[in-house]
Amino acid sequence: MACCTLTAGAVLLFLFLNVRQNNADGPDTSEHYLVESFKCINNTCIASKIVSAEKKNSGIDGSVDVCRLTCGSYGSLWPRPTIKTAIEKSVIEFSVDNIKFDTSSVADQLGKEYMTEVSQVFISSLKKLCIPNCVSYDNTPIISISTSTPFGYIKLTTNESYNLKISTEGNQIFVKIEAITVYGARNGLETVRQLIATYGSNASGKKLVIAGNVQISDQPIFAYRGFMLDTSRHYFPISTIKKQIDAMGHSKLNVFHWHATDTHSFPLDLPSAPQMAKYGAYSHEEKYSYKDIKDLLRYALVRGVRIVMEIDSPAHAGNGWQWSKASGYGEMALCVDKGPWRKYCVQPPCGQLNPINTNTYKWLGKIYKDLISAFPKGEAFHMGGDEVAINCWNSTAEIINWMKANNKSLDESDYLELWSQFHANSLSEYDKEAGNADSDITVWSSGLTEPDIIQKYLDNKRYTIEVWEEATSLIELVKLGYKTIIALKDVYYLDHGFWYPTNYHNWKIIYNNQMPIVNNPKLLLGAETCMWSEYVDDQAVDSKVWPRAAALAERLWANPKTNALAAEYRFLQHRERLVTLGLKADAVTPEWCQLHEGECIL
Repeated sequence: MACCTLTAGAVLLFLFLNVRQNNADGPDTSEHYLVESFKCINNTCIASKIVSAEKKNSGIDGSVDVCRLTCGSYGSLWPRPTIKTAIEKSVIEFSVDNIKFDTSSVADQLGKEYMTEVSQVFISSLKKLCIPNCVSYDNTPIISISTSTPFGYIKLTTNESYNLKISTEGNQIFVKIEAITVYGARNGLETVRQLIATYGSNASGKKLVIAGNVQISDQPIFAYRGFMLDTSRHYFPISTIKKQIDAMGHSKLNVFHWHATDTHSFPLDLPSAPQMAKYGAYSHEEKYSYKDIKDLLRYALVRGVRIVMEIDSPAHAGNGWQWSKASGYGEMALCVDKGPWRKYCVQPPCGQLNPINTNTYKWLGKIYKDLISAFPKGEAFHMGGDEVAINCWNSTAEIINWMKANNKSLDESDYLELWSQFHANSLSEYDKEAGNADSDITVWSSGLTEPDIIQKYLDNKRYTIEVWEEATSLIELVKLGYKTIIALKDVYYLDHGFWYPTNYHNWKIIYNNQMPIVNNPKLLLGAETCMWSEYVDDQAVDSKVWPRAAALAERLWANPKTNALAAEYRFLQHRERLVTLGLKADAVTPEWCQLHEGECIL
């Protein structure tokens, strides 16, 4: 190794002496610099130093992004394709202004309109690569998109597969995307975006290139690939939520789980229940209007993302409900802001809905009505349902008297019955507003969902269980016929590590966590990372979520047998893409390691 280092040093010394001699022979007084050059060798982009008259290598070999575009089995694609991937080494320059779209083979007019909006998102992302500008080329990319089924809203059973072929002929670049649905076609176009990079510099002009010879067949393994954001403990502007959805779309995550309400606040300003936000929002400015919700649904759809709304109940409900008694509806929420909080809830402020007040269900029905009207017909709905504090109910005279009058004990078993009756009544109200009993209802795992008792309380034909504590219970729930989503707190909770005694889960921990093996894989729908917002607000959410949430994207899309080490440099490239899109994604390795592939295993 010492010999090799000495040899490399001698070569550089010779180059410098040669440059100095050349300068001595003529009037050239320009400075010379050592700059990076990248070459794909054995599926790895190797960096070396070359002498240049420019401070930055503006040649095509000066871009690690271009090198990684076609280096290795999957280039810099994230998540990696699952069926077939063939990326040859050739790249070709083009201009974003020359891109033409052919959607004549999209199945129907609504599909064509959808793909037009998707194409606009695609062009916008390329223009961000070109800031401040890109050099113009005559080469013309023609992107042809075909689908075989009419437009419909994305749902759990939507086919998201696609086939992609890129080829060149003269100065034309042919990009062909075939899919069954527009959402598969959108995924294909996102893959095209990841097959594009730039080289050059601001001074010399940036150049866009695309991989010139590509064939990919691809489809996801898991249908539910999610990210959850809590907007109750801290309010996040719509613009911030849209940025998270941007990153989801570019990572092929497809479910935004919106934990909208909790005991802390009720920020949804709904037309049928305006009192909830009036009393529950942090301020008049920190609310989500009905128009905001509808706009966000449309925004997410164009990025291939469903939104699943959560109205947490019966626990995790307080602020927003406290007006009811003065308005003649009795107490619809109990223990609101009650202290000492450790006696009545898991964290302050306390609050839990009143399960014996019929007005509680009437007002839940008003909330459900507005949300059902805004969301696509049949969309799933999350009812929360965890961390019920029995002691809140058991210290409330109204509840105790009702239990005694109905020949109930004050033991846990009878409070579980009361808890399950709350869910039954809430579900009945939801079904009434939906006009059917077909909606998929999700609840968090809880005392009611223990495998040895769940069948007594929750119907496996109606409820999907989101398991956040132990994977072993998920395996047993699948055996009982329950659909499940996994969101393990010790792997997927992105707030962990920012408060005692939790531990931080880096992207490698998330990536390396294998999905559980269950006896009926169809009942394991997928998984999601969760950003609970006690310790994050608008100022830091990007860096605390990204790029870690994208690690789960590949686990769920491809479920690879390999570990994070094999995916590391594709992941680093994806992080750089997210930064280019405007997200303040956190760094995950030193810059030197980013540029020196294979030399920096941390």
